[in-house]
Amino acid sequence: MPIAAGTRFGPYEIISAAGVGGMGEVYRAKDTRLDRIVAVKVLPSELANDPEKRQRFEREARSISTLSHPHICTLHDIGQQDGVDYLVLEYLEGETLEKKLEKGSLPTPEVLKYAIELADALDKAHRQGIIHRDIKPQPPEL
Repeated sequence: MPIAAGTRFGPYEIISAAGVGGMGEVYRAKDTRLDRIVAVKVLPSELANDPEKRQRFEREARSISTLSHPHICTLHDIGQQDGVDYLVLEYLEGETLEKKLEKGSLPTPEVLKYAIELADALDKAHRQGIIHRDIKPQPPEL
């Protein structure tokens, strides 16, 4: 179920929907304490009621918190409110790979640049034992 604009999770106020990932819905939100835009990833209630899915969500948070890489979102916070589990991540402005490709093919040097950046980020995660599980053209912000 979509979360309405204006809904708050602690100091984070939902602005709009940003996308859907393998383990939750992602929203653009405002961190009212630090006056910055963040991404709030919410574990849907149907998954939160499944102990295995909830544990996976918590593992994802712990895993993300160990990563530091220019092409991986930083985890800022984790919380639970009214039975809703959420992660607060760095919000990346930009156009998705999917949107870029809708305009036509990309020049080879640009394709190589993005491929190297993505591979480098995945390599960093894999070296720390983290497997992404949900790579698709929608989330990569370029």
